[in-house]
Amino acid sequence: MSVAQTTGGEGADLSTLALFLKADAPVMAVMIGLLLASVWVWAIIISQSLRMRRLNRENERFERDFWKAEDIDRFHETRGREDIPSAKVLAAGVDEWRRSTAGKTIDKEGTRARLTVAMQAALTAEVDRLASRLNILATVGSVAPFVGLLGTVWGIMNSFRAIAQEQNTNLAVVAPGIAEALFATAIGLFAAIPAVIAYNRFSYSINRMEARLARFADRFHATLSRELEMDG
Repeated sequence: MSVAQTTGGEGADLSTLALFLKADAPVMAVMIGLLLASVWVWAIIISQSLRMRRLNRENERFERDFWKAEDIDRFHETRGREDIPSAKVLAAGVDEWRRSTAGKTIDKEGTRARLTVAMQAALTAEVDRLASRLNILATVGSVAPFVGLLGTVWGIMNSFRAIAQEQNTNLAVVAPGIAEALFATAIGLFAAIPAVIAYNRFSYSINRMEARLARFADRFHATLSRELEMDG
């Protein structure tokens, strides 16, 4: 039974808790679903923010130490297996370099092409891993308002039913149902707005990291290309 049907006159309780507890089962299901989606969104926002901050800091330190290192092989053995994007790109380049230069004859152009492919593949894999949960934010941001609208429509339908039952268009009759409807809309927006903002922010941060990794891969590729020329 809806709040509109149980409070047909004076003194209707329109507090947030009352609107939630007295809502129809479909509207309550919508509200609970949206609240859970909001909690999920905020969990992703917090964890992804901490993750991006940590990775940016560790990537910066890793790349700074790498360009100061005198021996690439030694640096790779000690630091190349760290679980950060820059280390993954470095490991892909070094592993491909070792395979391509293991024979007696070296195909320089083929080695350069394979190095590019290997490091680009590692870079893409790391970016995909970082962006793996952004689809959740995008989905909540686009779907939550419409789910809230479903609760809104149901609440308004309750208001019309109350008018028909009471044969009265007094605001006290329709107010609970309308308040219930608007509350469902508000919860939908409460879930969607942070999701959209976070999605845009994280997309920008990941694009910046991708550009940084691409610059690191290009510089490392140039270093290995010089090694090929010196060996030749």
